[in-house]
Amino acid sequence: MSSVVYREVAVKSALNAVKGMPFDWSLNTFSGCAHKCGYCFARAYHARYREKNVGSDFDSNVEVRVNIAAVLRRELGRRREGSLAIGTATDPYQPIEGKYQLTRRSLEALVDYPMPTSIVTKGPLVVRDIDVLKKLDEKTELTVYFSVPCVDEEVVRKTDPGTAPPRQRLRALRMLREAGLDAAVLCMPVLPGISDSEGSLDAAARAASEAGATAFRHRPLKIDVEIQEYFYDFLATEFPVVVPRYAELYRGGVRPTKDYERELEERVRRVRSRYEFRERPARPARPREPETVQLQLAI
Repeated sequence: MSSVVYREVAVKSALNAVKGMPFDWSLNTFSGCAHKCGYCFARAYHARYREKNVGSDFDSNVEVRVNIAAVLRRELGRRREGSLAIGTATDPYQPIEGKYQLTRRSLEALVDYPMPTSIVTKGPLVVRDIDVLKKLDEKTELTVYFSVPCVDEEVVRKTDPGTAPPRQRLRALRMLREAGLDAAVLCMPVLPGISDSEGSLDAAARAASEAGATAFRHRPLKIDVEIQEYFYDFLATEFPVVVPRYAELYRGGVRPTKDYERELEERVRRVRSRYEFRERPARPARPREPETVQLQLAI
């Protein structure tokens, strides 16, 4: 595995406005990700919006946005409407977070200026921040989603080579649940011919339920145009036997056939029905803190 180069950068903005998603803002404390997941959709954004290659530019050259927490704090004082997703294009708890604590400091800003927040991660390091997460959870809706597409460690070593093993992620999820936090599993992306069998999905759902996950959600792999060449090269190297299957299912497009999606939906429905996932009910809206209090907190 190639080494990762980290470069400190300063940003002018922290919150990104989002349309067409179940959240209004996104926050990414880093650019690029050392987890090196071969299927990562964020590689496409790296090419589309930053004009960088989808391979080493994304997973071996990570930008550390050293001032992002301070910028976020200023922006939260002006923009407090809507909901926030952390980790939409890079993992907020990839290993370098242990040194810089940018995600933790961003969460501390959110405690002072709360807005409904979701976090997506494969990083067990999230347990370090249970104290801050609990403070934020007392003020607004908060869910931590652990990405666990598969619990077969041999498969994960090929698909997610820079990540913690899936069982470590689930242990972290259990710790968050024991702390009273809402933590769920995203079984996504489901990889055709690799992690989409009923046995693979059942193992992931069972492990998620045993860890106390409040939900188990899935989504099939989407292969954006920008990453198609990269991804098919990855398949040819690590899973050559499934290449014809992908040619049949995707037919040069970005999504699998509708028939496949329906079959997968039914498979996941059967699997999910075997286990218990108790979503935490929505809590009553909390009154906003007086602006004078927010001003004092900002000083």
